[in-house]
Amino acid sequence: MKQLELKINGKQHTLEVDPARSLLEVLRDELGLLGTKYGCGEGQCGACTVLVDGAATRSCVLSAGAAAGKALRTVEGLADGDRLHPLQQAFLDCGALQCGYCTSGMLMSACALLERTKEPTEAEIRQGLQGNLCRCGTYRRIVRAVGGAAQALRKAGAR
Repeated sequence: MKQLELKINGKQHTLEVDPARSLLEVLRDELGLLGTKYGCGEGQCGACTVLVDGAATRSCVLSAGAAAGKALRTVEGLADGDRLHPLQQAFLDCGALQCGYCTSGMLMSACALLERTKEPTEAEIRQGLQGNLCRCGTYRRIVRAVGGAAQALRKAGAR
């Protein structure tokens, strides 16, 4: 056990945990941030994707110790109070979520993409979401939602 400092969604957390535990376990079990999902446990499905210093990262294969001192963002950090992030709103508007298995990981991968690419092409969106699996097969709607969110963010002047 070791004391770790984790900055998650802009808030500092001091935890006494085994630094070898996965970040996913710490987020869910220690901090109650249940939006990040456990999928495969091998970094292959994308359900556990969070942002680490702005980069989409599989939290099931990243140790909590390796995440210490970095800026972490989970799906809980997207909305602003009751106001959904444009990505979340676009997913709703486009019917891009069904069972929910992939949703948080897709949102976080898309968020990383939109933070570095203001006007992504469809090919760039598909590339940015590569490795995020959707059991329901709503890929077309997800791509459409990300494109719509990019457009909404440009209109709002935000990134």
